[in-house]
Amino acid sequence: MTSRALALVLVLLAAVGLAACGGDEDAGTTSGATQATGAPRAAALDEPTKATLVLDFVPNAVHAGIYRAVAAGYYEQNNLDLEIIEPTSTADTLKLIDAGKADFGIADAIDVAGQIDAGADAQGILALVQRPLGGLVARKSSGITDPRQLEGRKVGVTGVPSDDVILDTVMRDAGGDPAKAEKVTIGFNGVQNLAGGSIDAFTGYWPADGVQVEVGGDPTTIFAFDEYGGPTYPGLVVFSTTERVADDPELLAAFTDATVRGYDDTIEDPARSLDDLLAENRALDREVTSAQLDAYGPLFLGDAEAFGGFDEQRLEGLSAFLREERLIERPISPQRFATNAFVPAAE
Repeated sequence: MTSRALALVLVLLAAVGLAACGGDEDAGTTSGATQATGAPRAAALDEPTKATLVLDFVPNAVHAGIYRAVAAGYYEQNNLDLEIIEPTSTADTLKLIDAGKADFGIADAIDVAGQIDAGADAQGILALVQRPLGGLVARKSSGITDPRQLEGRKVGVTGVPSDDVILDTVMRDAGGDPAKAEKVTIGFNGVQNLAGGSIDAFTGYWPADGVQVEVGGDPTTIFAFDEYGGPTYPGLVVFSTTERVADDPELLAAFTDATVRGYDDTIEDPARSLDDLLAENRALDREVTSAQLDAYGPLFLGDAEAFGGFDEQRLEGLSAFLREERLIERPISPQRFATNAFVPAAE
């Protein structure tokens, strides 16, 4: 048996093992996130195959590895014709995957957990970053140096459920009362609203939004979620469904192999990936995007052995936190939340 054939067989066996355990969260298996991160790189698909990836937001620095994989031809090498879709909202990404109208999506791990708790078939397949990206961004000139000072102030939120979690947790951890903050739903316009003075702070991704404010010449104070009471967990995950994981492991193996190669390249040479991202998204500002990629850089791999892997204990911590906050009704086991079956081993 050739090494390429052996690699594909091993990936198929990993996926079959996951399907055998089904959705039983109490099953004592070694599949999913509890197995060692070590699936071999997959062979290309037998024939050209179309697939769709719905981003969490408009293309930006966190997606650099994806656009690197496109530019380098990694998806094409795996016989995968990948269409990248920009959503109108995070809710759209979640709905499209659940309805089977797209193959892969990107979302905050809290939102994926909410989908699972609501009975959706979502399941993580890659961790894009190893820390939560959410936090509160405040302008230094406003004099806000502590989250407690947001009492009586206007705080912008997008309307995504995880925003309320971030605001409440950060303020409570600092001894403040989140009920006393004046929440204003502003969609994804936090940077503009902060610059315009209509809000005093906003919930957002600090490596992206906070950096953009800073590059714009307005120093910020950042209150990161996992530094103010929140758990450490993979802030952005690529997800699909348990049904697709079980029924089409070849597609998932081809997609994750190419994507991981793109992010491995980005970690090694961020400047090259920046050029690839900007070439496909000419509306992006180079200075802002470069600074954002610098901020994201250490988060792509974090302390994981290989890019994309899920840590069982951190997923358990996220589930416990969400249960404590009454954001989910039942615990979500690491195996149900995500699978490491398609994450290539570190080289």
